[in-house]
Amino acid sequence: MAASLRIQSDWSRALSRDEGEAWLSCRSPGKPTLYGSLIRRGLSTEGLPDITASEGFVVAEVTKRSVLVSCPHENVSTKFLAPHMTFSRIHQKSITCLDITSGGGLGVSTSTDGTMKVWQAANGEIRRLLEGHVSDVSCCRFFPSGLVVLSGGMDAQLKVWSAEDASCVATFKGHKGGVLDAAVVDRGRNVVSCSRDGTARLWDCGKSACLGVIADCGCPINGIAVGTTDPVLSLGTPETAPSEREVGTEGKMLLLAQEDKKLQGVGLQSRQPVFLFVGSDAFNCCTFLSGTYVLAGTQDGNIYQLDVRNTNSPIQVICRSGAPVLSLLPYRDGFVASQG
Repeated sequence: MAASLRIQSDWSRALSRDEGEAWLSCRSPGKPTLYGSLIRRGLSTEGLPDITASEGFVVAEVTKRSVLVSCPHENVSTKFLAPHMTFSRIHQKSITCLDITSGGGLGVSTSTDGTMKVWQAANGEIRRLLEGHVSDVSCCRFFPSGLVVLSGGMDAQLKVWSAEDASCVATFKGHKGGVLDAAVVDRGRNVVSCSRDGTARLWDCGKSACLGVIADCGCPINGIAVGTTDPVLSLGTPETAPSEREVGTEGKMLLLAQEDKKLQGVGLQSRQPVFLFVGSDAFNCCTFLSGTYVLAGTQDGNIYQLDVRNTNSPIQVICRSGAPVLSLLPYRDGFVASQG
């Protein structure tokens, strides 16, 4: 398990002043945490911020938008990037989920302030307030068109919204517990949801009807992901012919990140189990890197990379800290992870 190097404050704001300070820490599992600070003292001769580090930390590189810091004692380094833009007026409290349209024009987000909002990704201007869930909204997703939003809430309901006029065009009822995550299948004729009630369900958007229970795990399912898999992987055969309302499920697998420390793969159309992997703690999130490789994150800070053709042992286990892994997103040749 690798050491993790962190800055404990809004370093870009602290160091943007002529003189500012940000706190540093470096933590390795089983070892005392090392503490230090970054200090800015005006500008260097090259016109860049003159930043030094204390307590054995080293500033290796400084640009206008980043600082590369190393901790030679633990042989670890991290590049800290300043935000390109910051939107501080969309929500008043912590953001719990967000999504961006494929074209990058709109964002949708939910918050512990009890609101769900659609906003311009370019400037953070709020376009729509989506109101209708009885309790907290736990997840939000854009449909591929970018004009429709899917949401799930602790009121055990899924809702489909128009991002153009904020109207709720459909409500799905059937879960017995709060909805924790949702995913859009193909172009959006069908969607999938998971819940505290331990089930993952497939829904028909046109008729607001449940097409079937994909899995019943007997424990909360914290996260799901839908992906097209390598054709050589057998996803099983449906016991009965799929409904004509079921569109785009063939050749796809549903990943289930479960509270009971299990990551499960299920054929979306067949409803048959494909693999079952047991991790170190409750799985919070999962995603597809490709048709062969998947990622999943746990409550105790592990990120597992698996080959779905052989899940007997992970390809790698990444642990930068013991903080819960809350979300995972493929990005270019790698991925982005968020932790508590």
